[in-house]
Amino acid sequence: MYEVARSKSLLRPSLAGTTLVPMKAVPWRSLVRWTTIAPVVAFLALAFTWGRTPYPWILVIEAILLVAAVLAAVHHAEVVAHRVGEPFGSLILAVAVTVIEVALIVTLMLSSTKDTSTLARDTVFAAVMLTMNGIVGISLLVAATKYRLAVFNPEGSGSALGTVVTLACLTLVLPRFTTTQAGPIFTGPQLAFAAVASVVLYGLFVFTQTIRHRDFFLPPDVEHDDDDAPRPRPPTTRATVASLILLPVALVSVVGLTKVESPALEAGVHWIGFPDSFVGVIIAILVLLPESIAAVRAASQNRTQISLNLGYGSAMASIGLTIPTLAIASIWLPVPLSLGLEPLQIVLLLISAIVSVLTVVPGRSKTMHAAIHLVLLAAFVFLSIVP
Repeated sequence: MYEVARSKSLLRPSLAGTTLVPMKAVPWRSLVRWTTIAPVVAFLALAFTWGRTPYPWILVIEAILLVAAVLAAVHHAEVVAHRVGEPFGSLILAVAVTVIEVALIVTLMLSSTKDTSTLARDTVFAAVMLTMNGIVGISLLVAATKYRLAVFNPEGSGSALGTVVTLACLTLVLPRFTTTQAGPIFTGPQLAFAAVASVVLYGLFVFTQTIRHRDFFLPPDVEHDDDDAPRPRPPTTRATVASLILLPVALVSVVGLTKVESPALEAGVHWIGFPDSFVGVIIAILVLLPESIAAVRAASQNRTQISLNLGYGSAMASIGLTIPTLAIASIWLPVPLSLGLEPLQIVLLLISAIVSVLTVVPGRSKTMHAAIHLVLLAAFVFLSIVP
């Protein structure tokens, strides 16, 4: 949409040497791409099969449309995020992930014939492990491999990590040790306290990230940044409006198609011989796919801080917004919320927290740090299959 012309004018260091020259506006027909078509087709397929039992070949087609809708959601969320700028942009996908996650958990808890009391716990814990070790590990690996070191701000990343660990302990670890009610279940007042504390912590972090210490969450200036490199122009108002319309369509399609596919998913997990709790891992993988793609893409552009914002922000939103929402929904849910982690899960969380602190504190990371996180991710997935 814009040409980049060389200029000797004195600009800020991050923009020095570039001048953006507007070109002819892009017509509406240029917006008709697969990212526009996929959410609409997925939504129509959802409307056609909702409340029915589709044939197996239809389920295969809808599974493909489900993946396409997720990828389209990535695109439209990134368009909006680019328009609003960082670090506000990193919050958009985090909120989108929360919407998908809550909808999936509540829908499955209401519709499944099996015991789903631990579904929320398994899904949220899987999201925490996948973000702390998966998104962060892959992003660090990509950045460190391509640029020798992955560089980021330890102040911002450290506060994000500390918030994630605190939220995880308050909502997922403490229920295992409370004694007022038998089992790893919060009482009503305990669940209310955990929900309020989660919202407060999440709100304070958002205030810190977007207002109070916004610069801590922006990519630092590093030696291999090219000041003469062209900087992408924010998307036009037309493209942003289109993405704002198509993003919720894609998210609704993802949630609805997952609901349609859930019986086949549960049957497949049972047929393979995996535990029922592995459904929570699959849900977490699905809802975190947009964050993962965006984070890896940012890391490949030497913007590791954005990758960490996305990773830790997703984990934070998964706990700080999902748990309070589920606490309200528990009033009419048919099964109690069993949030307390098993001892094996607590050990994995503790190791991941310690390793994450050692990774974040220096403000730069090698491929070795990435490898440690990815090994922890592999251990989590393997032990979810073979507990």
